[in-house]
Amino acid sequence: MISKIDRRLTRKRRHLRVRKKISGTSERPRLSVYKSLSHIYAQLIDDVRGVTLAHASTLDPELKNVAKGANKESARLVGKLIAKKALEKGIKDVVFDRGGYIYHGTIKELADAAREGGLNF
Repeated sequence: MISKIDRRLTRKRRHLRVRKKISGTSERPRLSVYKSLSHIYAQLIDDVRGVTLAHASTLDPELKNVAKGANKESARLVGKLIAKKALEKGIKDVVFDRGGYIYHGTIKELADAAREGGLNF
């Protein structure tokens, strides 16, 4: 049986391996996803300048009373919100960084909702 620490370390290794290959710019920022047991977070990051351009999570005031937990429904709401914030700033094209998580379940829902919201990746 794999322990919790081993799973966390393998996710970190996968994330670092992916991060070596992708990077965000101001024209095409990186859409980074992180999930904990209780919440889901998404950020648009310009790695060249080291700046977060926009962020959304289940802790945002717009979603705090609607999104409960780190489930698919909450991920869909966070994906729509990050897409809305990105379009307000004039960002349409992004590079998706799944954060070492498998592209399944909540991560897939967030990505699909961001695409429906108008982001291209």
